[in-house]
Amino acid sequence: MIRKLYDWTISLADSRYALWALALVAFIESSVFPIPPDVLMIPMILARPRRAWLIALIALVASVLGGLLGYFIGAVLFDSIGQHILEFYGKTDAATAFAERFNHYGAWAVLVAGVTPFPFKVITIVSGWTHLSLPVFIVAAIIARGLRFFVVAALLWKFGTPIRDFIERRLGLMFTLFMVLLVGGFFLVKYL
Repeated sequence: MIRKLYDWTISLADSRYALWALALVAFIESSVFPIPPDVLMIPMILARPRRAWLIALIALVASVLGGLLGYFIGAVLFDSIGQHILEFYGKTDAATAFAERFNHYGAWAVLVAGVTPFPFKVITIVSGWTHLSLPVFIVAAIIARGLRFFVVAALLWKFGTPIRDFIERRLGLMFTLFMVLLVGGFFLVKYL
């Protein structure tokens, strides 16, 4: 099923509605859809490098708006459904402790999930569930998704097809290593 979704998503890149399709995929990927917008962005930018910045901007705006939907899902569905499930299993206190820890580092969680291969939708929903400050969530989402989409756009704009393999196979790892080093650096500065 995932392969069919992937193939369908790729086919959208060639359609005359590609920008709209990108916006839709970026929007729903931030809350429920399993295929990242990069799958559309890469062939779109390779086909029209002069539109790289517009494509990245559309992905950014739609992804952040979709993240707000994920935040809403976490905030609304947790109160109506999730709370009862936690009470049934006697885990309400554990959930409260998790929410407090998450909100302490919430901006970092959004930033890390927004640029790494970690599913962004998980963090958007958890951010709503834990009632992470909405302005903090929005700013972190804009920075993270902007970094991710504009780095991809810049690499494709500058290097074209030869960089495609690197982006598809290794860019997630590079972003992950960058975030580990960044967070580790802040940790060292704070505790040393």
